[in-house]
Amino acid sequence: MSIPFGGYASPEQIMRDRAEYARKGIARGRSVVVMQYADGILFVAPNPSKALHKISEIYDRIGFAAVGRYNEFESLRLAGIRYADINGYTFNRNDVTGRGLANLYAQHLGMIFTESIKSFEVEIVVAEVGDAPEDDQIYRITFDGSVFDEQGMAVIGGQAEAVGGRLKERYSEGLPLPQALDAALAALTEPGGERPPATQLEVAVLDRGREHRKFLRLTGPRLDKLLETAGEGRESARRPAAEQTSSEEAQAEQAPGATPPIAPEGEIDTGSGE
Repeated sequence: MSIPFGGYASPEQIMRDRAEYARKGIARGRSVVVMQYADGILFVAPNPSKALHKISEIYDRIGFAAVGRYNEFESLRLAGIRYADINGYTFNRNDVTGRGLANLYAQHLGMIFTESIKSFEVEIVVAEVGDAPEDDQIYRITFDGSVFDEQGMAVIGGQAEAVGGRLKERYSEGLPLPQALDAALAALTEPGGERPPATQLEVAVLDRGREHRKFLRLTGPRLDKLLETAGEGRESARRPAAEQTSSEEAQAEQAPGATPPIAPEGEIDTGSGE
């Protein structure tokens, strides 16, 4: 008599297991923030490694950010560069778009998720800077090939939901670069925690004002100066409230006909000056 095989699992269960496996791998990494600012798109990632980049350039106007297994998202990055180079050379450089790359990654990840035993433990963002802010594009692609057209900002990896919530509280359209960086770092920092130093940050921009290649990695003195400017802006934003309160109190004391102060209990202020 044959013994029935006990290892059967329904397709639905297999997909759920693969999705759970991928989510756990992605959640182990630190989050990455991608957001619009006044002159382009900003990428920020806590990353102590100087050799392994989470943020990279794909093409003239297109940037790439990823979390998860480095070897897996690095293979995706290289595939995107090959796709961009071949299409740009064969046709026209303007034919290489963030939307096209997002669709390429979606097809690749979707096929791996459904056909391979192990899904990729990655989540990526493809961003393209336009000639005007309304032309900017930010696409988030998940491990199963789903594509999300994000508006203004995207957060991937780690505690993405919590980081995204903190970022929404600070985000607004048209932020200058120092303020945008400050908002991103505030979102990436746990409440009550310390912000990572510049040496443990990976920061880059797609600057629409640059000629040809828009991607620029911010490091060294340039990043230090930007962080210093962001800190000064944060302090100056706090200062006016305290200064306004002091100014109002001084005006109340000096204004003619102002209400005299209340006399201490047990004393009567006759107003005679005696």
